[in-house]
Amino acid sequence: MRTPLALPSNATSDREQWVGLGLAALGAALFASKGIFVKLGLAHGLDALTMLAWRMLLAVPVFAFVGVLAYRDRRRGKGRHAGQPVPLPAILGAAAIGVLGYYCASFLDFLSLDRITAQLNRLVLLTYPFMVLVLGAILFRRHLSLPAMGAAGLAYLGIAAIFAQDLAIEGHGVLAGTLLALGSALAYALYQLYAKPLIDRLGARLFTAIAMSAAGLLVLAHFALTRPLASLAVDGEAILILAGLAFAATVAPAFAISTAIGTLGAERTAVFGNISPLVTIVLAIIVLGEPFTPLHGVGTALVFCGILLFTRLTRQPGKREKIAY
Repeated sequence: MRTPLALPSNATSDREQWVGLGLAALGAALFASKGIFVKLGLAHGLDALTMLAWRMLLAVPVFAFVGVLAYRDRRRGKGRHAGQPVPLPAILGAAAIGVLGYYCASFLDFLSLDRITAQLNRLVLLTYPFMVLVLGAILFRRHLSLPAMGAAGLAYLGIAAIFAQDLAIEGHGVLAGTLLALGSALAYALYQLYAKPLIDRLGARLFTAIAMSAAGLLVLAHFALTRPLASLAVDGEAILILAGLAFAATVAPAFAISTAIGTLGAERTAVFGNISPLVTIVLAIIVLGEPFTPLHGVGTALVFCGILLFTRLTRQPGKREKIAY
């Protein structure tokens, strides 16, 4: 019986498969560094909105360029959407969903990192698939599996254990930070629910370009309305942190995982999403000096058990999975 990571002999060469595996692991690890870069920026005196504005300024042009190439290919008759028009409702829908996923979710995420540890933040965000399941049942009358909800309860029990420990160590700011992280996960869950039909109509590259661009414009408008543009000026060390946030934690992993999906398929690539929180925890302990007590270990284990069980119970053959959050 072949394991999920077994290398097929007939799809592509062994070398390409190993490259795909490496890119999947690298992409998951790089995505895990986002919270670390945000924490470093906060320690340097940057606030959430400034970091989000710089992230958009640096990353959006890259995604926009890829979107232009996707549109050109579409017009030239290349790819799955060859020759198809780009409907205005789909463009507006992608822009609205982008604001939800890349502005609302990201802003709440950055705000939460100012109040809780990178470890707790990452584990809370990891539970967004549970919210997708519940929202799908509420909004679209999809089936709600009791075993899957039991797995969700196991994961949230682990989060509650870590929350209680951090509350004792850090104080009452942990409550606000955890609620902000839950809000971020909820926004991203809604993004996941409503993005799928738009991606089917526009294609992943064009959809992402429109969504990121719309969110970027709103972030910059938010910044311009609340503070002078001159406050975007930062020193050299801050630029390095912001460049890491934009390129190492956003652009590079997005392309690494997209390439891995093209080589391995979505399901096998998604297996590597499970290493992302582990990388965040290790980096948070080593780079940020965050505490990791036995109760943190128990809570983390419960979250992982819940997530893995939930994934096993809800996975559908051939379903495209997203691991980038």
